[in-house]
Amino acid sequence: MSKKILTKTAQETIHTACNFAKNLKAGDTVLLEGELGSGKTTFVRGLAQGLKAKPEDVNSPTFVLMNIYKGRFPIYHFDLYRLEKPEELVSLNLDEYLEGDGVTVIEWPRRLGEQVPGNSYWVEFRHINEQTREIKILRPLGFRMNSRIR
Repeated sequence: MSKKILTKTAQETIHTACNFAKNLKAGDTVLLEGELGSGKTTFVRGLAQGLKAKPEDVNSPTFVLMNIYKGRFPIYHFDLYRLEKPEELVSLNLDEYLEGDGVTVIEWPRRLGEQVPGNSYWVEFRHINEQTREIKILRPLGFRMNSRIR
């Protein structure tokens, strides 16, 4: 499955994510990859809205590494931007959240190295110009770099 969407406003990005969230279920993982300011946290606001959490509670967990939002089920929002090595993940206990009772959202998933959770949605963000973003949603069948975080 692959879907490419162009958005021209933050509200369009939120709407796109809100619609996407309708397909999510507890245990799903959404990996958000893109440069700074490309719309990742805005997308999480839309996921929160679609999962009946308060979008205004969403902020980038860059300094705390993880936020939890209460909705239809918990949303575990990780931002790995500050991590330098996959070994630093041990302190996050990420395994406890993956495939659990909520949806796990990870910004900067390449920081996981080869420990990317299998069977995840991969969402790529790219600046087209100052207003326009390209959002590509991928869920390759059988996608597995590694099935579990160690």
